[in-house]
Amino acid sequence: MVCTEYPPMQGAAGWITAHLSKALRKLGVDVYIACNECGNGDFYGVSPTNVQNSQVLLKIVDDLKPDIVHIQFEAGLYGLVHDPKEPRKSWTYIDSFYTKCKTPIVTTIQSAYSLKEWMRGPSANSDHAGAWIKKGGRTGIFGIPARALSRAPANCKNLYNDLLYYQSFKNLIKEKVRMSRASIVLSHHMSKIVGAGEVIYIGAEPAVSYPSNKNKARAKYSLPKNGQRIALAIGFRTINKGWDILERMDIPNGWMLVVNSNVKDYYNTQSINFKWDMERSNIIDLKRGFLNDEELSMLFFAADAVVLPYRVTAGSAVMFNALGHGLPFVASDLPSFKEFADQGLGITVKRNPHGFSRGLEALNKDYSKYAKTVDAFKQKLKWDYVARQHISIYDTLVDQPTIRTEIKG
Repeated sequence: MVCTEYPPMQGAAGWITAHLSKALRKLGVDVYIACNECGNGDFYGVSPTNVQNSQVLLKIVDDLKPDIVHIQFEAGLYGLVHDPKEPRKSWTYIDSFYTKCKTPIVTTIQSAYSLKEWMRGPSANSDHAGAWIKKGGRTGIFGIPARALSRAPANCKNLYNDLLYYQSFKNLIKEKVRMSRASIVLSHHMSKIVGAGEVIYIGAEPAVSYPSNKNKARAKYSLPKNGQRIALAIGFRTINKGWDILERMDIPNGWMLVVNSNVKDYYNTQSINFKWDMERSNIIDLKRGFLNDEELSMLFFAADAVVLPYRVTAGSAVMFNALGHGLPFVASDLPSFKEFADQGLGITVKRNPHGFSRGLEALNKDYSKYAKTVDAFKQKLKWDYVARQHISIYDTLVDQPTIRTEIKG
């Protein structure tokens, strides 16, 4: 199992890799981890800055002789390089491994974006992220404001390059899929973008038993026990997470907003600062930073919903974790969230303060319906179930599989 980040390093890809590996081991699969020196893996030497990633992995495979190499592929985790002189070219420091490795490769694609999402997120070419997103008025193809094009010819070049970067990024992912014996994606939306991939959700389930009542979980974080519903915003405080709108929300009656964030993960240095109005009784900033699995579960148990005002996302570990704890969501109207909202697991809204306020009101009106649907869905997120789905794929790639596991449900 290959992932440059791995606990105790913080990061969703490493968290997923650790839990999946643990579940696979429980089912009798021998799993070895290749990661960064800061992670508690079995082999080391892969990182976003190591141009020798492929050579390191080829040596590990040659020594270990595994039946399968499973790569958790987030391009940036392996050193995503865009060529400023030739925007059509992008590569990572793991590309030649795919070419030279003789062992069957399984690749989980952690990120794949639509063009609109790509242009909304941090730019590959500059810091003009979001400048081209439609904010009203008549627009042309791609939602590019004509007035912006006419005023900023220099930005037109940046825009054109970003379009080329998007295509090269997308081709890079498709190449990894093509060179893998099997590929996995986190949603049907991602599968459409990539053009392939078995859909397996991110696993998520509580690390502690559900407390006898919600007030016990709230007491752990000194949260009110007065019957108000709690909307939880949790995760890394980065631009893509879209938390800039939270402080401007008009929290609906009967709700309060509880926030807990990490400033940055191991590799990501993006961060945004918030100036919460601490005199507002309906917003609480816990300021607890990173939470371990047990602490995180208790916080989810204390809440009634999660808010996900993301600018861009491929597959949200926070969303899956919330669903695994029985919580519906209110999220930005991104395709990756709409897929799950269409299953009755939450509500998507326009990414603005008013939209999220109205979303919480709508959720409150039919809360029991959403909670019941989430409760049924979360069975698909149990790590045992997710691991068996992986084993079903692995078994098709080896001559004499050691495990035959029936997938039920």
